[in-house]
Amino acid sequence: MQRKQQQKELPPSQNMMAIILQSIPKEAKVTKIEYEGPRIALYTNSPRYLMENNETISNLVNIIKKRIVVRTDESIRKSEEDARKILAECIPKEANFQGAFFDTATGEVSIEAKRPWLLQRDAKEFNHAEITEKIGWKLRIRKATTIPSRTIQTINANLKLTAVERSKQFKQIGDEIFRPRLAQKSEVSLITLGGFSQVGRSCMLLSTPESKILVDCGINPGAKHPMDSFPRLDFLDITLDELDAIVIGHAHLDHTGFLPALCKFGYKGPIYCTEPTLPMMNLIQLDAIKVAAAQGRTPIYSERDVKQIMKQAITLPYGTVTDISPDIKLVLANAGHILGSALCHFHIGNGDHNFVYSGDIKFGKSILFEAASWNFPRVETLLIESTYGAKEDIQPTRQEVESAFINAVNNTLADGGKVLIPIPAVGRAQEIMMVIDHYMKSGEMVEAPVFTEGMISEASAIHEAYPEYLARELKQKILETDDNPFDSEYFTNIEHADTREEPMRDNSPCIILATSGMLEGGPVLEYFKNIAPDKKNKVLFVSYQVNGTMGRRVLDGSKQVTMLGKEGKVEVVTINCSVEKLDGFSGHSDYNQLMSFVQRLRPKLRRVLVNHGERRKSENLAMNIRRMFRVPAHYPQVQEAIKLF
Repeated sequence: MQRKQQQKELPPSQNMMAIILQSIPKEAKVTKIEYEGPRIALYTNSPRYLMENNETISNLVNIIKKRIVVRTDESIRKSEEDARKILAECIPKEANFQGAFFDTATGEVSIEAKRPWLLQRDAKEFNHAEITEKIGWKLRIRKATTIPSRTIQTINANLKLTAVERSKQFKQIGDEIFRPRLAQKSEVSLITLGGFSQVGRSCMLLSTPESKILVDCGINPGAKHPMDSFPRLDFLDITLDELDAIVIGHAHLDHTGFLPALCKFGYKGPIYCTEPTLPMMNLIQLDAIKVAAAQGRTPIYSERDVKQIMKQAITLPYGTVTDISPDIKLVLANAGHILGSALCHFHIGNGDHNFVYSGDIKFGKSILFEAASWNFPRVETLLIESTYGAKEDIQPTRQEVESAFINAVNNTLADGGKVLIPIPAVGRAQEIMMVIDHYMKSGEMVEAPVFTEGMISEASAIHEAYPEYLARELKQKILETDDNPFDSEYFTNIEHADTREEPMRDNSPCIILATSGMLEGGPVLEYFKNIAPDKKNKVLFVSYQVNGTMGRRVLDGSKQVTMLGKEGKVEVVTINCSVEKLDGFSGHSDYNQLMSFVQRLRPKLRRVLVNHGERRKSENLAMNIRRMFRVPAHYPQVQEAIKLF
């Protein structure tokens, strides 16, 4: 606590500001320079000059080694009403302008269009510099989704309401990041708080004499005891206001489920993640509140706490070097796991140590995503997941798994049965939808109605809103054509509980995609209760089933399970239907892919740490890394302190 109080008394670096003022030409008409969180914002009442002379900013970034953004001075910004009118006149009708969101904290306007390719910087009929000068707001071009995302709309509304508060917070964060360093010695340690020799509650503290960064903050959905459910933050002898930042790798609850609780308990600092991770974790966290209530449990946080995350989140694109504390820079890179999932590369000190946290990775291309990035300039310590870290954890090829999926579904549909696919709403659901659409259209899969739950549809809309995070071919299709692969005639979205009877009609073969993927709550339980007793039906798992979850018990052969009914009564469900598991759709790397990933980094590695796996799998992966690559490898337990440098 004392350290933070000292920081606020220290003045910001005047030297950096002086260099900027000396390097910016008078023609740029810079009116002020301010911190905007981890960036330095240059405000100008003549934005066209800096937009048309990009080398001015590029040269400055090379000199000071900090992120710089150009902002428009508030004095030249038109009212939102007037700016909308000008935009409506300037945007070509063919682009199909859908709306605009004005962020007063940054002076940016996000333009949503059905055909965004007609509004890019090199578009002949739409000059960004000219239009920015006309309206006084900087432009961002976004893809308008087929179905508007309620989650993104809610986030935008919340950002607008908290614009003044966010502007103030940006300046405070900047003061903390760009202050003079208090300690010159370089020491780096990692304290494990969850997700080591287990799957669930991923959380760790990256610490130097200068900084404390919390990395991920998840829960364990299958834990039998409360002490195993949440990160062991009680192991740390610090208060929440001593944290410089929280970094989130991706949106799943085992990595973000305790984050709203931290905000509830008083964390006010920055939360760094990729842009699509913010709406994705918002969607998943709010759903967790509903699931807890439906199961008769008291949620550990409220909707207000989830909204607080929106205010504190600072989103970063892949590949951008960003200062998050006086001695730590962060770069996020594609992890290939779900939308916006990131490997987190921490550059510590003046090149003293480079630590890469893999999070959950897929080192193989899928329909949705490119394979995880591996070409880091330097990595001394790698922390890698081991969900499939055993030698026998070898997944089939993409062709093999799609063929097995077709056969598994066709056999059941042909016999008049229903196929229930318990599925995470984020990532696997979208992948399965695209596979179904492709093979039904080609005639290789029996045509039948495909029912999806509302949360899956919402997650699909978020995917469509951020095509730049998708696989190259898919991104191109969404951004440059009118073809929407997330929308298909085969899909029917179930928006309300009272319409769930339609998929349950007798003698009506169908496919049902419903959350959650581990049968731990949500709409899938209602379908499971009806489908499980009938021999002609099938439950088809396509994602990992954590130990202790009902999904794992069903997969392991249980013939009866108990679950809470609508009124909180315990119900016994008899399982007569067939149960099948397909591994190839997983968003995690198999054993071979994990070893290949380490091999790519091997010439630079000094140490490998292994987490996010059952203990025997973490142990096996660490042992084989040591044996194959002659690199020290260790699989820590929860509540260990490890000196990295």
